Amino acid sequence: MNLIAGCSEAPAFDIMGSLFPAWIFCIALGIPLAAFTRWVLGRRQIRLLFPVIAYPCLAAVFTFSIWLIFF
Repeated sequence: MNLIAGCSEAPAFDIMGSLFPAWIFCIALGIPLAAFTRWVLGRRQIRLLFPVIAYPCLAAVFTFSIWLIFF
């Protein structure tokens, strides 16, 4: 059991010599998933009461879920 797991290397991707933090890729996937969900809800004619709050929160849920699943 590793007691100092928080001191390990930061999750990052090496792309052509530059290190990009993993959270950037999680956001890059979370926002299109929220847009896709908006499109699906629009096709089913489901209207949200507060879309200005709901869609950013939905993007955050997708982003955090991707982070938890892969990292």
